[in-house]
Amino acid sequence: MTDSPAFAPAEPVSPMRRLRQRIGYDMAVMDLGGRGLALIGGLIFLAWISSGIYKVQPDEQGIVLRFGRWQQTAESGLHYHLPFPIETVLLPKITQVNQLQLGSSSSQSQVSTGARDKQMLTGDENIVEADCTVFWRIKDARLYLFKISDPERSVKLAAESALREVIGRTPIQAVMSDKRAQIADETRDLLQQLLDREQAGILITQVQLQRVDPPPQVIDAFNDVQRARADQERSRNEAEAYANDVIPRARGEASRITQEAEAYQAQVGNLAEGEAKRFLSVYNSYVQSRDVTAWRLYMESMDEVLKKSSRVIIDSSGKGMSGVVPYMPLSEPGKSAAKEAHP
Repeated sequence: MTDSPAFAPAEPVSPMRRLRQRIGYDMAVMDLGGRGLALIGGLIFLAWISSGIYKVQPDEQGIVLRFGRWQQTAESGLHYHLPFPIETVLLPKITQVNQLQLGSSSSQSQVSTGARDKQMLTGDENIVEADCTVFWRIKDARLYLFKISDPERSVKLAAESALREVIGRTPIQAVMSDKRAQIADETRDLLQQLLDREQAGILITQVQLQRVDPPPQVIDAFNDVQRARADQERSRNEAEAYANDVIPRARGEASRITQEAEAYQAQVGNLAEGEAKRFLSVYNSYVQSRDVTAWRLYMESMDEVLKKSSRVIIDSSGKGMSGVVPYMPLSEPGKSAAKEAHP
């Protein structure tokens, strides 16, 4: 019995078979690679397509650009645009209030040009320096982005022009006293008109006029003039107050004198009319009965004369007075003594 080997010898492989095996392996590898690349490409395309989804916040406006040209304006919400580089989206803040200082010494223009930027000519040909603050926001994002190149500089120049125009038709006294709020409102309206004319897409929310003073070189003289005007105004007010006090009293006194004169006129007229009527009545009685009327008038006259005397002496002989009873009225002792003591 012969011993068999532990391993049988391998069957020899021909070169052609080896080639076929190699080609089959390469084809399998290429098939798997093509599928992977297609999958990766599909994922990339899907990501590219989905990159066009965008969201506009409530305080924003979506400006869609197609190859750099404005295409549409999107309001708040979820939207879609063609992916980059076909379309892009800009999202400016339309509710954000921006602040701009005019005439401030800290601004670059003030440092470069000096104090002349703040100096303005008033309506009565006086020079003042004015500082104000302009508050603005975006009203139309499309106009804001494409109609003006430098929005802040445009607002600054337009605000300076509007402020100078309003102050140029207002007297200095009004500028520095009670017309400041009115000047600020007129400046805001005029500035808005200028920006709307240029289609800037900007809304001016408020203009605050902070400081209006004469130049430092003439501030002392101006203060002297202001004090003189204040003294003039005070004197005028005092004169008007005195006139308001004296004139009504004079008018009242004149009215009182007029009323007293009218009352005196009525009283004198009534008395004269009464005396005339009494005289006519006596005259009519005299015409009808002369003796009786004459005697009555004599008695009344004597009564008027004698009632003022304290003593009356009557001739007791009765000459010329027959039938007259002698009568002497007696006054009170105290009154007689007082009249004798003090004649």
